[in-house]
Amino acid sequence: MAFWQSRDFLFCGVCGTLLTFDSVHSASCPLCGFKRKAKEIEGKETRYTVTAEDIRRELKMDLLDEVLVVQRPVVTRSCPKCNHSKAEYHSIQTRSADEGETVFYECTKCRYKSKE
Repeated sequence: MAFWQSRDFLFCGVCGTLLTFDSVHSASCPLCGFKRKAKEIEGKETRYTVTAEDIRRELKMDLLDEVLVVQRPVVTRSCPKCNHSKAEYHSIQTRSADEGETVFYECTKCRYKSKE
């Protein structure tokens, strides 16, 4: 048995498509009809690694064309540096679970960062 056959047992041996289980006895390729017995798959472990690059490629996204903008919630809070009244915030559990979260604020005008 070739290396790729022992490693890629959940994929079609003809066209490489992911096999789907027809019954407890066999799996088949939805594209070309190739069949593999369930006994050949039983007890084998499968691991997959998916990278951000894989997802971008699958979605046909070009990193240079797409800009991801994350908008944090905005609250009324006076900036200690410029006195602007609006700040974005986010919170993180930085200590043990029995203590409160740490809240981080960033002024929407001067980008000064503070925490509480």
